[in-house]
Amino acid sequence: MSRTAQHGDRVTVSYIGTLDNGRIFDSTEENPLTIKLGADEVFPALEKEIVGMAVGQVKNICLCPRDAYGPRRPENVLRVKRELFPADKELRVGQKLEVEFGDAGRQVMLILDHDDEEVALDGNHPLAGLDLTFALRLDAIL
Repeated sequence: MSRTAQHGDRVTVSYIGTLDNGRIFDSTEENPLTIKLGADEVFPALEKEIVGMAVGQVKNICLCPRDAYGPRRPENVLRVKRELFPADKELRVGQKLEVEFGDAGRQVMLILDHDDEEVALDGNHPLAGLDLTFALRLDAIL
């Protein structure tokens, strides 16, 4: 019987991550991922599915939002005055901006909408609120 991946092992995996609509959001086809199981380097629910796999084994793993990037949170959408941006700064829906929050640090936010008075910014992770499917193969136990 072949050895299976256990907590504490360093493993190499390859995967293709897709959304419900079939769109690929991530892939390790060119660069397989090496992680240490139990070191919080990937989602705990994903790690749990890798534990017990044998080298060469393939598995489809579906993660709901709570097990991945969490739900979309309305409180992460901010409306700010347009005057907070330089007058000559071109703003486009879908554009990413790095916003500074004083002592709270910086965060990348997405422009959802804007007009002459307000800009709507979304600080949710782009994959928040989405089910993620990983077609995953365990390549090696190191």
